[in-house]
Amino acid sequence: MTRKQHQPEVFRITGARQGLQEDVRGRQRRYVISMLVRTLAVILTVVLWNVERPLAVATLVIGLILPYIAVVIANAGRENAPSAPPAAPPPEPPQRAVEGSRVTKAGDRTTPDDADRASNEAASGRS
Repeated sequence: MTRKQHQPEVFRITGARQGLQEDVRGRQRRYVISMLVRTLAVILTVVLWNVERPLAVATLVIGLILPYIAVVIANAGRENAPSAPPAAPPPEPPQRAVEGSRVTKAGDRTTPDDADRASNEAASGRS
């Protein structure tokens, strides 16, 4: 009876990049698939050359262009790291609500309400 080796469970962090080995393996897989499609296109060119010439020319063009596209895709490099969610702006400092006061000619302090009342009385002609 053999024992199963328990490997620790690995959790993927959503904001982290793929591992380098996974990235290279994925790019190699895409390149091989592209080359298989190219090989199929070249074989179809040979088979269709005397049967359906316009289709054979189209497959020939695909067979000629696909290697360039496959190399560009394979050499594109690693994907961009997902951007972190935007940080919340820092909280604004609390604003102090201070009632102002005015100093009259006589040196008495008045609140803004008293000053408004006094200016309203002066404007209406009451003193």
